[in-house]
Amino acid sequence: MPVRNRIAEMQGEVAGWRRDLHAHPELRFEEHRTAAFVAEKLHGFGCDEVVTGLGGTGVVGVINGTAPGRTIGFRADMDALPILEATGLAHASTLPGKMHACGHDGHTAMLLGAAKYLSETRRFAGRVAVIFQPAEEGGGGAAAMLADGLLQRFAIEEVYGMHNWPGIALGHFSMRKGAQFAAPERFDIRVIGKGGHAAMPHKSVDTTLVAAHILTSLQSIVARNVGATDPVVISVCGFRTETDTYNVIPGTVAMKGTFRAMDMGVQETLRRRIEAVTQATAEAFGAAAEVTFLSGPPVLVNDAGAVDHALAAAARVSVADSDLAPVMGADDFAEMLKMRPGAYVLVGNGDSAGLHHPQYDFNDAVIPYGCSWLAEMAESRLPLTA
Repeated sequence: MPVRNRIAEMQGEVAGWRRDLHAHPELRFEEHRTAAFVAEKLHGFGCDEVVTGLGGTGVVGVINGTAPGRTIGFRADMDALPILEATGLAHASTLPGKMHACGHDGHTAMLLGAAKYLSETRRFAGRVAVIFQPAEEGGGGAAAMLADGLLQRFAIEEVYGMHNWPGIALGHFSMRKGAQFAAPERFDIRVIGKGGHAAMPHKSVDTTLVAAHILTSLQSIVARNVGATDPVVISVCGFRTETDTYNVIPGTVAMKGTFRAMDMGVQETLRRRIEAVTQATAEAFGAAAEVTFLSGPPVLVNDAGAVDHALAAAARVSVADSDLAPVMGADDFAEMLKMRPGAYVLVGNGDSAGLHHPQYDFNDAVIPYGCSWLAEMAESRLPLTA
């Protein structure tokens, strides 16, 4: 079954919702306007239940089928990123420094479109829970919704998510069984030395030199402490001194970054080695270092049976495959997949700017594919019996 006619008819309306959301981005746990927008639409569709404030600013809508049965959930993320948009589009962000640079506006709009369609047709047995999650971008929104009893309150037995993906052909679906996205963790490093005059470095403990050696030494962990076939990333993404001049050696330097793995045991190895390498390198130069870790979600693991269902539904809508290579990106939907069987599916955004780029924009041509897949999943996982 290709894109559904009714859903194709809705594309302009859903794209309008998406562009409205894009123009009004909100950061993690600040999604008050977005949540109100979502709740208003769900009420308007005639959802049987609409719950707000779950996990802070999360929203859940429940749609009953025409016969009793199980409940499955579909999740979309709502938050934006602290990025200055550079698209120049008519629907560009109206809030400088905030931008939907990951397509969460599109994910929210597509799930709303599917909710409208399913509310109209109700050709399924059981219940569909549409989950609009806050704070995916490093805020722990999935964990917050789970802590508020998301799965138990709505008796959700399976849960599915979808993310657009630049570089995959428009409307093509891709996924993999097992570990698909990495476990992310963040770190802060503070290097403490002795500041002084740049012309007399021998009287100081040069923290910039120490920090530079730490930065390069951290890459030895990837090269020499982890198996060559284990996907691993360590990236230092911030490097800041306490001075802003040309002739002062700073007393402290702050660094921050992320490390990622596809196995939680490997992730623990990375954590131990980052701390040991950092402190030993600092000590070798007569400095000290403090390391703080900020934990993130686990490895995102797709249930094999759920992937079979998701793949079959995707193939009925468009082109689909299950040979996606592991992705070192992360998504806290992994928290939900720890608790219930399900799968996370990528849908092609075509030849667009990359995610988290100031020139990225969700491709509205994806909407019919995404909405149709969600509808197909609902009806195939909750079939009406003759």
